[in-house]
Amino acid sequence: MKSRAIIQSIINGATGTTAYHRFSPIPGFPVVTDGVIAFAGAGSCFWFLDIIGSHQSDERLDPEFQVWALEVNLEKYSGVVRGFNDAELIITQEIPWTDFPLDEVKLFLIDGVILLPSEY
Repeated sequence: MKSRAIIQSIINGATGTTAYHRFSPIPGFPVVTDGVIAFAGAGSCFWFLDIIGSHQSDERLDPEFQVWALEVNLEKYSGVVRGFNDAELIITQEIPWTDFPLDEVKLFLIDGVILLPSEY
């Protein structure tokens, strides 16, 4: 895993993508941008993308626009993932253990593509 500064730099610095990447062989899972691949690799958090993908069969989620937030309690090495339709909370999943070094990160899922907010 890279340092907090490097991960934050990737999150803030991604401004577009040259390709979409399929990170899961499971049909129906979203694709991701170059920035998301760099972020997940640097943060060793492809599991966050797996969580987002695993909830896509939930009919309450808007397939056109979702916001996904990972909030980490850095002292307890635990966290929670929340999925929103715009501002409406739809999904909450507790993460009993994580060493992800940032206290919060958000991703967007728009029409089947997971992207960083800076790529929107």
